[in-house]
Amino acid sequence: MTRQPTPTDAPPAADEAELARRLGALTLEQKVRLLTGADFWSLHPEPAVGLRRLVVSDGPAGVRGELWDERSPSANVPSPTALAATWDEQLVEQLGGLLAHEARAKGVDVLLAPTVNLHRTPYGGRHFECFSEDPLLTSRIGVAYVKGVQGGGVAATVKHFVGNDSETQRMTLDARIGERALRELYLTPFEAIVGEGRVWAVMAAYNGVNGHPMTESPLLREVLHDDWNFDGLVMSDWFAARTIEPSARAALDLVMPGPIGPWGDALVAAVRKGKVDEALVDDKVLRLLRLAARVGALDGIPADTRPPEQDAASVAARLRESAAAGFVLVRNENAVLPLDRGALTRIAVLGPNASVARTLGGGSATVFPPYTVSPLDGIRAALGDGVEITHGIGVTPQTRTPVAPLSHLRLPDGTGEGTEVRFLAADGTILGSELRAGAAYTWMGSYGPGVPVGEVTRVEVRTVVRATEGGRYAIGGSGIGRFRLSVAGAQAFDVRLQLPPGADLVEGLMTPPQRLHTVELADGEETEIVLTHDIDIDADAASGSTGEAIGDAVTMFQLNLQPPHGSDDEEIERAVALARDAEVAVVVVGTTEEVESEGFDRTSLALPGRQDELVRRVAEANPRTVVVVNSGAPVLLPWADDVAAVLLAWFPGQEFGNALADVLLGTAEPGGRLPTVWPASEHGLPTTEPTDGVLTYDEGLFIGHRGAGRPEWQPPRYDFGHGLGYTTWEYVSLDVPGEAPPGADFTAQVRIRNTGTRHGKEVVQIYAGRPGSEVERPVRWLAGFAVVEAAPGEETVATVTVDARALRHWDTRTGGWTVEPGTFRLEAGPSSTTLPLTADIAVGRS
Repeated sequence: MTRQPTPTDAPPAADEAELARRLGALTLEQKVRLLTGADFWSLHPEPAVGLRRLVVSDGPAGVRGELWDERSPSANVPSPTALAATWDEQLVEQLGGLLAHEARAKGVDVLLAPTVNLHRTPYGGRHFECFSEDPLLTSRIGVAYVKGVQGGGVAATVKHFVGNDSETQRMTLDARIGERALRELYLTPFEAIVGEGRVWAVMAAYNGVNGHPMTESPLLREVLHDDWNFDGLVMSDWFAARTIEPSARAALDLVMPGPIGPWGDALVAAVRKGKVDEALVDDKVLRLLRLAARVGALDGIPADTRPPEQDAASVAARLRESAAAGFVLVRNENAVLPLDRGALTRIAVLGPNASVARTLGGGSATVFPPYTVSPLDGIRAALGDGVEITHGIGVTPQTRTPVAPLSHLRLPDGTGEGTEVRFLAADGTILGSELRAGAAYTWMGSYGPGVPVGEVTRVEVRTVVRATEGGRYAIGGSGIGRFRLSVAGAQAFDVRLQLPPGADLVEGLMTPPQRLHTVELADGEETEIVLTHDIDIDADAASGSTGEAIGDAVTMFQLNLQPPHGSDDEEIERAVALARDAEVAVVVVGTTEEVESEGFDRTSLALPGRQDELVRRVAEANPRTVVVVNSGAPVLLPWADDVAAVLLAWFPGQEFGNALADVLLGTAEPGGRLPTVWPASEHGLPTTEPTDGVLTYDEGLFIGHRGAGRPEWQPPRYDFGHGLGYTTWEYVSLDVPGEAPPGADFTAQVRIRNTGTRHGKEVVQIYAGRPGSEVERPVRWLAGFAVVEAAPGEETVATVTVDARALRHWDTRTGGWTVEPGTFRLEAGPSSTTLPLTADIAVGRS
């Protein structure tokens, strides 16, 4: 598809004198009221200064809006790791424009994205929500994302400032990060996005860094304000602000969500008593008004830009192209891919993620797409009736029973698919009801128009389960609190579900405890189901005051249903038989929400369940086995050398299946390159486990590929930057200036030749090193990259900008940036370990 230009210039800030005039019209009470959210997703309006209600929304994989369910569908873009795998800033900027359009269609002013914490370790639970292990790649993709969003008149929010690189004890842990690592790695993406991206909002993290919780950290003022001249707004992560005076004296501007929070009347009193300077409050309000002006929320100050128009067809095409651009082909023996469509008569599409794919990660990145194309559906649509497609799940890796599929649910009145939800008072009075097309329910501070929140004591879900085949159906509920299930009018259970002691309540919301009841149903048989949930919060289930606050504000539970299926032994044998009878076997494996989600870190990098066994058995039966890995973060691939091809698909958004068919059949090239090292084993990886509440970043500067050459370095299975296309390339020459201009970017020219038979795309990467350096640093690190395309036999020149910041380091003695003068080595190639071209450049002190 043809790409359209996306506006990148942010609208100018409103006239500062006008903002100051409006600020002066407010009383102290009015000002402080503005500094805590009105509810979960909005800020208070203030008619006295012409400020309308401002709406914020998650998230990185799409714009969810104010509802957390299927009633407000959202375009599901590829996950941030998949976007970084494209290494394509133009593509990402255009997706930002798409997100701005989605935001405006939902009445959203502020998007709570992008997440630019680094892939410090693959165990990180939100690894999929972050771009890369590398600060430069993260910076450039993050800047493009922000420019696209804000070019559409919607504020972006870069998060989580800073050091929120894991989930274990994330509300309370103190990350101990060395000064150089903090400046050169973890702060670098924020610096670029504040400077080049001119982002309008920053989110302060839950965790602490070097002894200070981030919502009251001196880094907010010393780095954001003083070093970077940030003129935007700093908001807390949800429920992260816990103090009155320390957070108010820090450069935190907005407490979210509301109306609860530590400020309010307590902050007014602190100002009256002289414990907090009112000038600090004024600065916070001024920043909020500036944000409002930028998004068009102040009367008389219209937003200067609007998002580009989008229609359903163009959105689908953009998402399909973007997904394929992020797929990383890491193995392709004997050029098994692309498949020859004309030679296919039967293809086996196997694995637990083949018919029900994961398109996004769990937690605040969750959206509800209008549709999802599974790999099975995409391949069937692409090949049509001329090729027989066989399918088997192979294994069931989940230990949890999934959310009930809509295909098995009928409304109680028989009018169609779905459930009826009722909100009841203590005396049984029905306060409201709604018909739903899903079985996962979340309400945040409101049950909808006309339903009095304080009077709702229980929620009932009523539906009719219809068996699509005979067998044993597991039916039940998931959540925290009291649940009752009746089947055909008879009570099946009455239980109180709670988290284990010390568990993170957010983990409980993402993967809540379950209770199930087994029902034997004949094919086509129907039975009435009522799941009742009492609205309270079990004090034993909450994790301290933050957990209690979240639990009181959120009602979140599921109706679960597992249709009959064979045992793993039976399903593996069936998959093997199908593979044996096919020309090609495509096995789609991946992670589950139980092991990869916000709220908890991973304890293992192995594929869950018996998926490794499935792959081995299928590969033994069919030498033309292609494995598609549907995970947001690295997993171990012990069978990788025994299969014909391995394609890493990440969480690729709603067009997964169509994009996969395009790549398998050669309509599109797999455009991705690894944005993070893919480890061969779990040995030596950084931990996410704090000790006595402290998580020490012992690896310092040497995360991911930056650790190459060190004694503890473990060679990865696949290197940073690695990825194969459908053609081959020769790296011809590297030309650089004789001397780098002091403190300025410069360009390197890399000439490459397409030596294959197809048009192709290559990501040309340049790494810098400093042989004989007196400063501790990696052997090499990414210094620049460029994406180029060429026809068969064609030579092209990649002009790679080498960022001046790539050659500097933080001097801990002076507390500032400096450059070690001397000779730096530049190496060019297709990955961090395949670098055929080398050139030296002289660098003076800047």
